[in-house]
Amino acid sequence: MSPVGTAHEPDTLGVPRGLGDLVGLFREIGDLKRVHVAGRPGSIADHAFLRAWSALVAGEDPARVTASECAAAVAGARLAGLDGPVLCDAGLTADQARAVRTRAIEEVGAALPEGLCALLAAAPDPTEDAGPTPAFAATLVDQPRAGATAPGRPRLIVEPPEDHGEHCWAVAVCGALLAGETGAEPGDAFLLGLAHHLHNVALPDAGFAGEMLLGEHLEPMLERLTERELGTLPDALAARVRDLLTARADADGPLGRAFHAADVLDRVLQVHHHARAAAFTARDALVDLELVHDSPVSAYHDAVLAEAGLVP
Repeated sequence: MSPVGTAHEPDTLGVPRGLGDLVGLFREIGDLKRVHVAGRPGSIADHAFLRAWSALVAGEDPARVTASECAAAVAGARLAGLDGPVLCDAGLTADQARAVRTRAIEEVGAALPEGLCALLAAAPDPTEDAGPTPAFAATLVDQPRAGATAPGRPRLIVEPPEDHGEHCWAVAVCGALLAGETGAEPGDAFLLGLAHHLHNVALPDAGFAGEMLLGEHLEPMLERLTERELGTLPDALAARVRDLLTARADADGPLGRAFHAADVLDRVLQVHHHARAAAFTARDALVDLELVHDSPVSAYHDAVLAEAGLVP
């Protein structure tokens, strides 16, 4: 991996265009790792990761799963837990719920390549309860990621750590959204993202520092553990995932470029999240995010805060 700051010409490396415009959307999608809904274990990202694997193992078309999960992720960037089942349970019709989802997709997806928003808006809703949750997927949701580590140095501990299910889901979604720009198939990018940490079902994450200490044992160990989990998948799905995993080796082809762009962006945006959280101030909420926003009682709210000495 090239050191951060090494100069390269993006055009010669096949880097997807317009990443600067997409970072905001990818950051909001990544924030679903930190959004929870009552009655669901884990984050919204965890729920989507488990839901996608359940649908795939149940035999759903990967292209359909990709489209539905990407649409849910882009809409969820603004709607959070207000998905179709919740809105319908609250009294909306199915058409009304989809119209709300479409508004969210259009609002947050303006930076996406032309035509992609329309494809996402037309995508079906994810299938809930498609079948049992695969054991490996549940374990990845329970397996914390190491975060930033470097050989010979103490690890940087940040709380709470993300889990492997959340990371794999974010890479799957962002890779699929980037696939059109690199020439990859979105379904392939999505599957590769979901599966690229299968070895961590059995292998606790020690990060880059731990991997370097494993030395010559690392690659054979990763291959054995990955193959062990592939053996639990239906044969056709296992064969497809096994083939896609070879694209992790480099960024020379369309699929490798989509995957590695999504992977590195998610890892770095995760660090940016912790940095933002550590630097957060009350003024950020009160002024920039308008925590006390305009309403019929705004004057009263302002007077209460002034009396309490809490005006920013």
